[in-house]
Amino acid sequence: MESQKIALTSNRLPKEKSGHLAVKTKVFRGISFTGKTIVLAAVSIFTVFPFIWMILSALKTKAEIMDVAAFFPSDPQWGNFVNVFTESPLIRYIGNSLFVSAVTLLIQIVTGAMIAYAIVFLEFKGKNLLFTIIMGTYMLPSAATYVPSYIILANMGLLNTYTGLIISNAVSIFGIFLLRQAFMQVPKGLVEAARIDGASHWQILWRIITPMTKSSFITFGLMNFIACYNNYMWPSLITDDPELSLVSQGLRRFFIEGGAYGTNWPLVMAGSALIIVPLLVLFGFTQKWFINGIGGDTGMKG
Repeated sequence: MESQKIALTSNRLPKEKSGHLAVKTKVFRGISFTGKTIVLAAVSIFTVFPFIWMILSALKTKAEIMDVAAFFPSDPQWGNFVNVFTESPLIRYIGNSLFVSAVTLLIQIVTGAMIAYAIVFLEFKGKNLLFTIIMGTYMLPSAATYVPSYIILANMGLLNTYTGLIISNAVSIFGIFLLRQAFMQVPKGLVEAARIDGASHWQILWRIITPMTKSSFITFGLMNFIACYNNYMWPSLITDDPELSLVSQGLRRFFIEGGAYGTNWPLVMAGSALIIVPLLVLFGFTQKWFINGIGGDTGMKG
């Protein structure tokens, strides 16, 4: 009898230990999930708060916006969103930004894809050195290129032109790097098979590789479009024609240049909220591929 009790006890111990371990694991996972949720919620609030504050400020009066204690508008001034259009050519500025950003991005995609394709799929002397030099230029601060770029555009007669705004950003080093990383995931055997079938490099790039790495293209496109759309410093240096102003320049020219005392901050906030609407719409259409691209998924299909 004693031996049977000992045997039964010994058989129960592993089960009891495994049961305790399972409970501890579930508790740990629950705590971990709760902690992640709290962190994500805090980060989300921190990220969204400036946008909420901007919208609320756009609905205040000029006097109320200076009152630190007044977080919510007492009498929402919805007319501020209309006054932005009547007191400034905001539609013109948005149109300029969309046009310059779209054309610039199109050129960046073509140049970036061609350079990335050459680096990944073509064999030539000095390929690694070329890529090293290209990435080395990415380390340069953009301000270091302003003076030589300005002189080149001035000699070409491209100051105060759409062409100057566009070709000065025709190549994106970030785009070359991102597309190179995506192209490296494409099986080289597939490219070789296409060459054997008589496909040209141009056909391989745009008909085979590009559809397979669509997420990376969209990620690159969205990030660079936003950067170009919001660009302020460089366009301000090479253009002083109000007709060519981008959104950031336009808001400053009409609402801020008079000095802080005379600035109509509710209109500035309303204008700032309106100019990001195109970006929100663009992100809404591309967020699926953008998230895949950020997560390391090149969009390749088997």
